[in-house]
Amino acid sequence: MAKILTLTLNPALDLTVELARLEPGQVNRSDAMHAHAAGKGVNVAQVLADLGHTLTVSGFLGEDNAQVFETLFAQRGFVDAFIRVPGETRSNIKLAEQDGRITDLNGPGPVVDAAAQQALLARLEQIAPGHDVVVVAGSLPRGVSPQWLQALITRLKQLGLNVALDTSGEALRVALAAGPWLIKPNTEELADALGCDVVTELAQAQAAQRLHAQGVEHVVISHGADGVNWFSVGAALHASPPKVTVASTVGAGDSLLAGMLHGLLSADTPEQTLRTATAIAAMAVTQIGFGIHDTALLASLEQGVRMRPLTEQ
Repeated sequence: MAKILTLTLNPALDLTVELARLEPGQVNRSDAMHAHAAGKGVNVAQVLADLGHTLTVSGFLGEDNAQVFETLFAQRGFVDAFIRVPGETRSNIKLAEQDGRITDLNGPGPVVDAAAQQALLARLEQIAPGHDVVVVAGSLPRGVSPQWLQALITRLKQLGLNVALDTSGEALRVALAAGPWLIKPNTEELADALGCDVVTELAQAQAAQRLHAQGVEHVVISHGADGVNWFSVGAALHASPPKVTVASTVGAGDSLLAGMLHGLLSADTPEQTLRTATAIAAMAVTQIGFGIHDTALLASLEQGVRMRPLTEQ
């Protein structure tokens, strides 16, 4: 299996509150609450670990509440290469209703100063070589600019590493210039980054061709319950997930990304790579939390994934 480094620049403590239905402005009573050490790169790492890969996790972590993350890393056997910064890692509240709707209340996170940014770069110079791929996932903390992210990706590439990027907004728009190996936006995130409409398959194929010319080898566009489009150099596929009962959509995109990396690093066929990744994402929405806990269910979901080529190129 592969050796993978994930970077979560703005991790979070996720508090997921289950309730029948959210009534704004009223007293709401929850059915259950779950707390998780999270953040997109951390979520990806958990799924990849369940798929058998070896993980190093890094980024910025608030020193005042790092223990829950450290406990997770120890339980999972992750190599902890996070830079500690003053203050607390942010808290995100997820309100999960029975119909599958999720309301997010995301905190701002600590301010990451220039010294901490330089410390992370120095650590990556030491530890990044030898990994098969680097995942850079999630939002940017306060103090970190999109230009710094672009320079980070450029440096990782100079170290000989493939970079899988999952972010949005200005961070994605600027970082695309560095030519990451793989990106995984949804339709709205890609349209925002490129400044053009990408609703149709033809528009997405044309956008993917532009991105391929910039050095982006894999463009994975998620469409939630409608599936995923994958444009790689020389091939394009669509996968539709099986119908499942949704408990929470939190982590579905992270699970999809982990599944794509697993297939690509395992030399699976394109069809098998996308089929498995789509099934992993479908399984993620049936649970609260991250990881693959039922391999029999995953195998069953794989059988329900519908595949077709994307011919509008």
